[in-house]
Amino acid sequence: MLNNKTIAVVVPAYNEQDQISMVLKSMPSFVDRIVVVNDFSKDITTTVVKEFINASQNVSSLQLNSNLEKDLSGMYNRANVLLQQYNKDEIKRFIPHNIETLHPETSRIILINHLKNGGVGAAIATGYKWCKDHDIDCTAVMAGDGQMDPDELESICKPVVFETIDYVKGNRLIHRSSWLTIPRVRYFGNSVLSILTKIASGYWHVSDTQTGYTAISNRALNAIPLFKIYKRYGMPNDMLVKLNIAFCTIKEVEIKPVYAIGEKSKMNVFKVLFPIMWLLGKLFVKRLWNKYLLRDFHPLFLFYNISFVLGIIAIPYGIKILIHVLNQTDVNPVTLLAFIFLIISSLQALLFAMWMDIQDNERLYKN
Repeated sequence: MLNNKTIAVVVPAYNEQDQISMVLKSMPSFVDRIVVVNDFSKDITTTVVKEFINASQNVSSLQLNSNLEKDLSGMYNRANVLLQQYNKDEIKRFIPHNIETLHPETSRIILINHLKNGGVGAAIATGYKWCKDHDIDCTAVMAGDGQMDPDELESICKPVVFETIDYVKGNRLIHRSSWLTIPRVRYFGNSVLSILTKIASGYWHVSDTQTGYTAISNRALNAIPLFKIYKRYGMPNDMLVKLNIAFCTIKEVEIKPVYAIGEKSKMNVFKVLFPIMWLLGKLFVKRLWNKYLLRDFHPLFLFYNISFVLGIIAIPYGIKILIHVLNQTDVNPVTLLAFIFLIISSLQALLFAMWMDIQDNERLYKN
């Protein structure tokens, strides 16, 4: 525990038979529960975790009971009863899984096995669900490949337990060694996605959006639909959008980049870059409609959409001008003026919308 708050760490693992024991062994003592989610590994990850559990005492002095079994009888508790039933039923929306640990209420290490491969995001979502159902105050995520320094876990969790921040993420890009340590291709891909994620998520000050070293509060876990978390490598980007729509506060903590410790990367930067960019485009539209129209109207919704509409209308004029230029013929002055007017108006509306967006979300980013 930290500051009398319960701490859990979700460890998503896929084919981590060589690294998972090191991760479990190095877990700090203040961690109350280690929730290992084996994402249908093809190797013996499950066997290795079970052997580690059998070789250790795997007993926690802190007993945790599921809030799904609480007695909520009473004439004024109908809303809570309905919510409890919803939380029971939503398990069907997660990747099918089995909880292998016989006594999770008193065991420190909880092993959950997916019955089919879902992706890293799906594994984290399953771990989040277990922690939400057991009222964990602060839930961190540490990858099963050992790329996250356990000595930095406390600094990741502290803003949640001491400052009531909703979501804390590590930032490797602000560490002095980042340019020396992070492979160039990954650094470039991360930087591009960080810029796009700023726009899509509304957290305009964040960077290193692809890091998975995070901590989330119990309030935030209950504020977002966990079963809708993006199941693959775009999960960190999707999380930021969902948290922003729910008005959750965020803070970044400097962490060191960790590479070449025996891990084997399963991510192809160029393979995931464009799908995540497409995902971010959809998430941006979703954030605008959900946060600034359906939940609470804001003028930036109009400015963004006016900008998009004017930009689309300008395209045919731009094509006509381009055809004239390629054919070396005179451009109709009316066409040229219309194109210039539409483009300038579109850019002005876009800049107004972005400025309002930055101002509105300033309150959610904590230094």
